Amino acid sequence: MTDCLFCKIAAKQIPSRIVYEDADVVAFEDIEPQAPVHLLVVPRKHVATLNDLAPEDDALAGKLLRTAAALAKERGIADRGWRATVNVNRDAHQLVFHVHLHVMGGRVFGWPPG
Repeated sequence: MTDCLFCKIAAKQIPSRIVYEDADVVAFEDIEPQAPVHLLVVPRKHVATLNDLAPEDDALAGKLLRTAAALAKERGIADRGWRATVNVNRDAHQLVFHVHLHVMGGRVFGWPPG
């Protein structure tokens, strides 16, 4: 999608602090971090929301989660705890309509969120 911010970041058309990338997934630092560690993990394939994932995206969805866990370990937040969040649509505060997983840690989180 030509107008998508995260597609442009994945294509390196917009600068970002990329911390991981492979053929399917890109992870980068959030520009408005809500925790000491706050990364976004996105698929290179444009999918607007979790509601739009198709059966053929199952492996990709799993790869997003595995990448998030590996990054949490790499960033030193895996053992104490971290949060993975996906916001879906406007009421849930999804601001960029490209599936993305927030990986946050390095502080204690409250419950319930939001």
